Amino acid sequence: MTPRRADAEQNRARLVEVARTALAESSDATMQSIAKRAGVGQGTLYRHFPTREALLLAAYRDDVEEVIAAAGALLAEHPPAAALRLWFDRLASYGRIKHGVAEAVQAATRAELSGEYYDRVIAAIGLLLDAGKQAGEVRADADPDEVLLLVGFLWRLADAGWEERSRRMLDVVMSGLSAR
Repeated sequence: MTPRRADAEQNRARLVEVARTALAESSDATMQSIAKRAGVGQGTLYRHFPTREALLLAAYRDDVEEVIAAAGALLAEHPPAAALRLWFDRLASYGRIKHGVAEAVQAATRAELSGEYYDRVIAAIGLLLDAGKQAGEVRADADPDEVLLLVGFLWRLADAGWEERSRRMLDVVMSGLSAR
C-alpha cells in the first residue's frame, strides 16, 4: 500500500474527527455537512470515504481505539476505582457515537466490528478490574464479560437526558462493583 501524503492524512483525520463530533450531535449528519465542517470539498471527502458507512466505521474504529487505550492511561493517573468510573464515562460517550453508527450500518457489519474489538475491550475492563481488586476497591468476583453486559445499557439510552441517566446508572454499577 502506498503511503498517503501528509496533507491527505491530515484531511482524513479531520474528516473522521468532524464526523465523530457530528454523530455525537445527531446520527442524521450528512456527508455534505461533514465535508463543510471539516473545510474540505466533497471530492476530498469521497476520495477518503466513498460511502457514509465507510466514514461512520472510521469514526467508530477511532472511538473504540481511544476507549481501549484510555484504561492504562487512567490507571496511571487515578486510583483504580476512580479510573474504572472515568473509563465507564468514556464508554458512555463512545456509546453515543455507536448509537449513531448502529442506525447507519447493517447488522452484519456491526457484528463483525464487535467481534474485532471484543477481546480488547474485555482486556481493558480486566485491567481496570484487576487493579481495583488488588487495591481492595473492587469486589473479587467481578468478571470483565459480566461487567460489559452490565454497562450494555449505554447503547440503548434514548437521546433525551442520556448523560444524566448514564451517570446515575453507572453510579449503581460502581456501587455494585465496590468491595466495600
